[in-house]
Amino acid sequence: MFSKACEYGIRATLHIALLSMDGVRVSLKDISRDIDSPVAFTAKILQQLARNNIIDSVKGPVGGFEIQKDKIASIKLSQIVFAIDGDSIYRGCGLGLKECNALEPCPLHEKFVLIRNDLKEMLETTSLYELTKGLDVGLTFLKR
Repeated sequence: MFSKACEYGIRATLHIALLSMDGVRVSLKDISRDIDSPVAFTAKILQQLARNNIIDSVKGPVGGFEIQKDKIASIKLSQIVFAIDGDSIYRGCGLGLKECNALEPCPLHEKFVLIRNDLKEMLETTSLYELTKGLDVGLTFLKR
């Protein structure tokens, strides 16, 4: 459903949020290692997230990435997805056809519209803070 960049973007943002809750700024190399993603690819993703004001990038010898604690609860997954993949996830065809709509539907159209709507609802109502709670206590993981 998500592009590889979006998957890494969500994982990286969650990792940064978890550490930011403890006041820790994290480096690109540490993020890449901790979410098991290529450094150069992760750097591009983090640039997109910073440009969209989801994460903060601090330059210098003690620089790195962070999220202001008071923002963590208000950032929704939909913001991360939009920053990286745009809104195509809400418009795409379940079978990957270039054009698919109610007038000329693919065989999956009616069922897939319901799934897309549920996904949109989940992404728009799920905050970083909500997801970091499981990470913080070891119930969920960003790397296997």
